[in-house]
Amino acid sequence: MMKNKFNKEKGPGFATLVKKFILNLALIFAFVSLAQADDVKIIKISHQGMADPEVNIQSYFVTEFVNRVEARTDGKIKFEVYPDEQLGTEEQRLELIMRSGLNQPVIDMSSFAALGTVLPELYASAVPFMFNSFEAAHIFFDTSDYMRELKELFRQRTGCVMLEVVEEGGFLAFTNSKRELKSPKDFKGLKFRAMDEGQIAIFNAFGASGTPIPWSEVYMALKTGVADGQMNPAFYILLGSLPEVQKYMTLANIQYSDQFFVINEDLFNNLSDEERKIIRDAASEANKLTRERIEAQDLEQIEECRKRGMNVYAPNLDEMNEFRTIGQPNYVEWLKTRLDDAKWLDMALREAEAANNLAK
Repeated sequence: MMKNKFNKEKGPGFATLVKKFILNLALIFAFVSLAQADDVKIIKISHQGMADPEVNIQSYFVTEFVNRVEARTDGKIKFEVYPDEQLGTEEQRLELIMRSGLNQPVIDMSSFAALGTVLPELYASAVPFMFNSFEAAHIFFDTSDYMRELKELFRQRTGCVMLEVVEEGGFLAFTNSKRELKSPKDFKGLKFRAMDEGQIAIFNAFGASGTPIPWSEVYMALKTGVADGQMNPAFYILLGSLPEVQKYMTLANIQYSDQFFVINEDLFNNLSDEERKIIRDAASEANKLTRERIEAQDLEQIEECRKRGMNVYAPNLDEMNEFRTIGQPNYVEWLKTRLDDAKWLDMALREAEAANNLAK
């Protein structure tokens, strides 16, 4: 009886202790998990492309960047990606980056149309027919004094850090629905969609007109005749289904196609030294992969435009020189009206020539 009494009294007490231990352990794990969750930094990334890394190069770059940062920080930095202009137009997203800081951490993929509003000196890097090759453009945007000083000016003026100049397509080509463009005189009277004022200056030099139209509206503008043509690399021509509304394509190697990966400076400086290095390295590596992918696919994409019914024309050397001779000075004169200091234009042209020579 005593044994039974002892067992009877000990049994419930032991079970209670076990339950309390399990409950306390669960509370400890919950507290640790909450603390770990609090340590995680959530950063938003915005861009204007569709959410498909297999189709859209901005999405591809962002995916490669995100995967590297999250893996190398063991998930202590995580990203929420907002494609398709979900956080606003390019200008609205740049404004968001400039005022976001620690309260609303955001990284954005910005274009000339956005950055040019606060950094017109950037247009000196987009003088038409400036680079002879992809390699020359890489040298210029990665290592030139022009870009080093420009990034510092951007930081001072906006409170943002330019992490990387991201290649987003091959060199720009002209397209239109009216006629083959073999020389500047063929442009007369045509209406073109322009991404920015610099492109308008190029079209005006050739006797055409240009109107800024957001990328999301380009297809309908071309379909309805609001614009006769536009200029973009083959990648974007296919991405936007433009062969459906454009018949002619001219490979004039007009401008290097790029975007600018930017982050708020307060947000960037609030990260640890190791985290900042991880972000810079990840952006550089993602851009290298993006460049390799773009350049391997560029010829294939041009051929695909041809297969989809476009008449693709490659100007000869004399025709290219005519495009350069007529188009470049008009752009340069326009740019001089935008710049307070001509040193930016002089520096960009000088270092582009040096990059061309190094790339030979």
